[in-house]
Amino acid sequence: MRESELRLAVAEEFGALGSVLMTDLTLSTLGGRTGSEALAAGVPAKRVWQALCDAKDVPEQRRHGRGLRDPRR
Repeated sequence: MRESELRLAVAEEFGALGSVLMTDLTLSTLGGRTGSEALAAGVPAKRVWQALCDAKDVPEQRRHGRGLRDPRR
């Protein structure tokens, strides 16, 4: 997962609240860092997405494929 895909996935799942969650919600599985802090520290975007989904109880079926754009034709 790329950072751009993470940001799209967060926006799709959480709407306007997504940017707040990335900057304000501390995630224990990421060492008490926010999603934005974890990315800046080099944590892979996929791991940040998984941690955010775990913290917000996102159902498994909505975690996969988020952030992917439709293929070009």
